[in-house]
Amino acid sequence: MTPSTRRPNLEQVAAAAGVSRATVSRVVNGVATVDADLRTRVEKAIADLRYVPNQAARTLVTRRTDAVALVAAEPDPRVFGDPFFSAIVRGVSQELLDAGVQLTLLMAQSYPDLDRIERYLRSAPLDGVLLISEHAAYDPIPLAMHDAGLPLVIGGRPIDDGLGVPYVDNDNVGGGRIAAEHLLSRGCRMIATVAGPGDMTAGTDRLRGFSDALGASFDARLVEHGDFTQPGGEIAAERLLSRAPDIDGIFAASDLMALGVLRALRRAGRRVRDDVAVVGFDDIPLAAAAEPPLTTVRQDTVLQGRAMARMLLSAIRPDRPAPSDGGLPDLRGLDRLVLPVALVERESA
Repeated sequence: MTPSTRRPNLEQVAAAAGVSRATVSRVVNGVATVDADLRTRVEKAIADLRYVPNQAARTLVTRRTDAVALVAAEPDPRVFGDPFFSAIVRGVSQELLDAGVQLTLLMAQSYPDLDRIERYLRSAPLDGVLLISEHAAYDPIPLAMHDAGLPLVIGGRPIDDGLGVPYVDNDNVGGGRIAAEHLLSRGCRMIATVAGPGDMTAGTDRLRGFSDALGASFDARLVEHGDFTQPGGEIAAERLLSRAPDIDGIFAASDLMALGVLRALRRAGRRVRDDVAVVGFDDIPLAAAAEPPLTTVRQDTVLQGRAMARMLLSAIRPDRPAPSDGGLPDLRGLDRLVLPVALVERESA
């Protein structure tokens, strides 16, 4: 390798910027107290020389790896097939990219996979962990991260609040309530629900809001649980219709399940909105393109992903200035955030 092609080092950056090596090191390692003019000069020299910090050396100085894992406790067909997950990943990526942090995506195909991922997280060079789609049946990661002292933020209300794990959720209880109230306002009197999985807080919270809003009108016989997938929603709707053919309103706890409900209703010869009003939850892009377009409860999952990443960054980089853009509050010191939801009225209800 000739001198002209050798990777530039800190001394060369310092010489180009007219500052000390120590100043370059502080800029590279994100020290916030560097004078703004000096920082600008160093950053220009870094760009001009195309300097790339030595990650191993940087880790020794900062005790950070600048890497975060996002764990989805679902198999990859769910992760890549459900718009919820892609929106979360997009939001997380936006924030981590701005902070110069790398993202590793880990998916659990089965319960044994969660054990494998948990062992990996304990030893991997990571600054923190983000967890989505937590299930009550078995998930060792929250307790393991708590015991290991590795910062963790969960997307959704944690199953075990006793661990005190920070989380970012959407107002699932309020969303279930909004859906039920809208169906009541449409004149529906026999209202059923395709609820989410009973081992996930999103499923139980949306069902709780729904039942609270119906009050004495709530009928447990008109509840079927799905798995947040389109086939799951279709099968659940068929079961409901076989038990109660006179249903005139259905709340599906996800838009994908609502699309399955629409298919089941068409096959049963029931006209959506005229015979049965349908409300979903999520407002994924397919909701507006459904036939008929789906009335749904909108949650901003991109914003949820951004908030999760920002909350984690506030724990692993407490000296980092808090971003002030993007519709999020200052998350430093917060250990929980519940984002608002809203009804989007279309032709299905």
